Amino acid sequence: MSSVRNAILSRLRDAKPEAKTMEDITYQPWVSTDEKLITARFIKGLSASHAEVISTGHQDLSKLIEKVAVDKELQRIVLGTSGEFHEQIVQASKSLKTDFFDCDIKDWKSTLFNDVDAGITHCLAGIADTGTLVLWPDIAEPRTLSLVPPCHIALVKRSTIVSNFAELMEMQAWQNNMPTNIVLISGPSKTADIQQTLAYGAHGPSQLVVILIEDL
Repeated sequence: MSSVRNAILSRLRDAKPEAKTMEDITYQPWVSTDEKLITARFIKGLSASHAEVISTGHQDLSKLIEKVAVDKELQRIVLGTSGEFHEQIVQASKSLKTDFFDCDIKDWKSTLFNDVDAGITHCLAGIADTGTLVLWPDIAEPRTLSLVPPCHIALVKRSTIVSNFAELMEMQAWQNNMPTNIVLISGPSKTADIQQTLAYGAHGPSQLVVILIEDL
C-alpha cells in the first residue's frame, strides 16, 4: 500500500505545475452601477435556479410572510432569536406553530428534521452576478435554519445587493473580519446523481422563497 502511495506522491512532485498568471484568467465578473439592472439580474439568476422571488416593502412584510405560509401550507416554522426583521417575522407567525432556535440542536434534532416545514433567515447580502444569497450564520441564526427544513424563506434587503462576490468582500472589508462560516445559496437543493435525473430537496430544502425587501 505504501508503495502505491509513494508512486502517486512521486508523480505529483514530478509534475511541477505552474501557477497561472493574471493574463491567463479570462473570467471577468459582471459589474454595474445601475440599481434596477442589478436587481433585475439578481432576480433573474435566482428564478432560473427555481427560487421564488417576491418583492415587498417593510410595512407589508408580516402580511406577506403569513400569506406565503398559508399558500404553501406551512404548519410549523422555525426562526432565529434576532435580526432586523425579527419582530415582523414573529408577528406573521402568530397563527402558526413557531419554534425559536434557542437551544442546542441535540435537544430537538428529531423535531427539526421531521416536523418543521420551513426556516426563516435574514441575508447578509445578495450577488447579482450569479443570483446568489449570502448568509452569515451565527448563534442567533444558525446555518441549520437554511439547510434542514423543506422550505427556506430568505429575507434580503434590496440595498444589500451588489454586482459580484469580489465587490462584496471588498466593500465589507472581509480581510479584517473574515467570517468563520458563509453560506452561498442560488436556489433550492438539487442533485442529478441518480440516473442524471434532476431532483430537488435531496440534500436540503426543496423550496426557496426569497423575499426582496425595498428600503425605506
